[in-house]
Amino acid sequence: VVLVSAWFALPNIFPSDPSVQITPNRGFAIDDALVSRVNTSLKAVGITPLAVDKQAESLLVRLSGVDLQTKANDALRDDLGEDYTVALSLASTVPEWMLGAKPMTLGLDLRGGVHFVMQVDQKAALDKRVDAYAEDMRVTLRDKRVRYESVERAANNTIVVTIPEGDDVAKARAALATTANASAAAAAGTQSLTYDVQGNRIVVTLPKSELDQITGDAIEQNITTLRNRVAEVLGDAAEPVIQRQGDDRVVVQLPGVQDTAAAKRLIGATATLEFHSVVDGNAYDAVASGNVPPEARVYYQRELGPDGKPIPVLLSKRVLASGDQMVTARAGVDQNGLPSVDITLNNAAGQRMFDFTSANVGKLMSVVYIERIPQVTMVDGKEVRSTKVNENALAPTRIAGVFGKNFQTTGLEKTEAENLAKLLRAGSLAAPMDFIEERVVGPSLGAENVERGVTAVLFSFLFTLLFFLVYYRMFGVITSIALLLNLLMVVAIMSLLGATMTLPGFAGLALSIGLSVDANVLINERIREELRMGVPPKAAIAAGYEKASGTIFDANVTGLLAALALYAFGTGPLQGFAVTMGVGILTSMFTAITVSRALAVLVYGGRKNLKSIAI
Repeated sequence: VVLVSAWFALPNIFPSDPSVQITPNRGFAIDDALVSRVNTSLKAVGITPLAVDKQAESLLVRLSGVDLQTKANDALRDDLGEDYTVALSLASTVPEWMLGAKPMTLGLDLRGGVHFVMQVDQKAALDKRVDAYAEDMRVTLRDKRVRYESVERAANNTIVVTIPEGDDVAKARAALATTANASAAAAAGTQSLTYDVQGNRIVVTLPKSELDQITGDAIEQNITTLRNRVAEVLGDAAEPVIQRQGDDRVVVQLPGVQDTAAAKRLIGATATLEFHSVVDGNAYDAVASGNVPPEARVYYQRELGPDGKPIPVLLSKRVLASGDQMVTARAGVDQNGLPSVDITLNNAAGQRMFDFTSANVGKLMSVVYIERIPQVTMVDGKEVRSTKVNENALAPTRIAGVFGKNFQTTGLEKTEAENLAKLLRAGSLAAPMDFIEERVVGPSLGAENVERGVTAVLFSFLFTLLFFLVYYRMFGVITSIALLLNLLMVVAIMSLLGATMTLPGFAGLALSIGLSVDANVLINERIREELRMGVPPKAAIAAGYEKASGTIFDANVTGLLAALALYAFGTGPLQGFAVTMGVGILTSMFTAITVSRALAVLVYGGRKNLKSIAI
C-alpha cells in the first residue's frame, strides 16, 4: 500500500509549466515551418522557451514563468493571426517513466482559468422546433397530395394550416397526424399535438409539456455539446466544470485557460449544424439579380473560390437533419480509399433522410454551419457586447444512393474529414447562448491559493503530530507514521481518480486528518485503560484495537454519510469538500486500525518478557 500510494502521489511534486497552446484552424497544420515561425516570433521579443513540443493536433510552447507566458501569447497571436488559435495553458512535467500516473486535477481557484455564465436562448429553441414542425407538415401535405394555401406560425407557438375552400379538411387533418415530428413527440412520451378544425383552417397546438421538454432538452443538449467540444479541442489542456444553473443558465469553468477570447470561440461559436439539399439553378445569377427561388436561400461556402471570393450556393430552406439529431460521426475512408465521414442520425432524422434520398439519388446536398460569435467593441470608451452571425456551407456532395440514419460524406481532404468528424461528434448547440458573466482567475492568484492551502494543511498536520509525540510517546510515533501514510493515500487516490482539488478540498483534507486523529485517540486511550485494569501489555494492545474498532467504525460511517449528503445535494465547492473528506475518512479507517496495529506488533510483538509499553 505504501509503495502504490507513493507511486500515484509522486506526480504531484512535478509543477506544471506555464505554456502557450497553438491549435491550427481549417486548412493549416502543425509542421516544422510553424515551429520555426514560432521560434522566430519569440526570439524577436526576447523570449527563450523551455521547449516547443509538437503534439498530434497542437503545438505546446513551454515557458519558465507566468510573465513570459503572457508576453509570448501576445506576440504569437499578433504573428499567427487568424490562421491559428493561441491560448494560455499549463503543461504537465510528469516524466514518461511514471507510466500514466497523473497529478491531482486543480480547480479554477487553484490553477487559474476562465469562468463564464451563459444564458440559453429558450425562445430560439422553441422557434427552431416549431419551424421544424411547420416544414414537416408542408412536406407531409405535399407527399399525401393534399392541397393547401399556407402553413404559417401563429401566436403562442401554434401552427395554422389553411386549406382551399371546398377541399376535404378532414383528409388534411388525418394527413397531418402522421407528421414525422408528431410521431417522434409521441414516442418520446410527450402529449400528442392537438388539431382544431376551424372552417377551412386547422390550428395545430403544441401542449405545454412539449414546450417544457423542448426548452429543458435544449439546455441538456447544450451542456453535453459543450463538454464534448472542450474534450475534442482542448484535450488535456483543461478539466472543465460545466453545469446547469437555474432554468436557463449554464456555468462553464476552464481551469488553466487564461484567454477568454479563445475560450469564447471554442464554447460559443457553432450554434447550429444542418443538412440541406441543393436547389437547381445558377447561384451567381440569383445573387446578381436578386431572383432567388421561393423554396431556396443563398448560402456561401466556407472555402473561397479561385478568384478569392466566396462561392454562392442555392440550398433548400428545408432542414433534412441537424446537429442535435446526430448520434455519432467518425472519420474513415470510402470504397475508393478516399477520406470520408461516417455519420449516424437518430431514428426520426434517419427516416426523413431516407424519404428524401429515395426520391433524389444523384442530386447534391450540403452541410451548413451557423455560427454566433460574441464580440466586444468600444463605443465612447464603453464596452458594447454584440453577436456576429456567420452562415457558411461545405462544398456540396452528390447523393450516391438511398440511405437513412447511416451514411457517408465524401469529397473531403483528410484533414477536413477529421475536423468535420470532430465537430459533428462534439455536437451542435440546440439553442444559441449568450455570455452574461465572465471572470478570469490569474495563475499567480491560483498559485498563492495553493501555497496557502498547503501551508494550512501542513501546520494542522504538524500540530497534531507534536501532540501525539508528547502525549503518547512510542504510540505517538506509531500514530504519526499512520497519519503520514493517510495523507499519502488521500493524495494518491485523488490523483488516481482524477478528482478535482479545490480550496474547499484543502479544508476537507484538514478535516479528514482530524477524524483520523479521533480514531487513534480512541485506540490509545483504550490500551491505557486496559493497562490500568492490570491486563498484560501485549493483551492490552490487542484488546485496545479490537474494542475500539466498533466505535471507530460507527463514528466514521456517520462522517461518511455526511460527506455523501454534501456531494449529492451540494454544488461545485461543497462537492469538492465532500470528495476529499470522504476519501480521507476511508483511508483514515484503514491507517488507524490496520497500519498502526501492524506497526505496534512490529515494535512490541517480538519481545518475550514485555513488562511495559511507552504509552
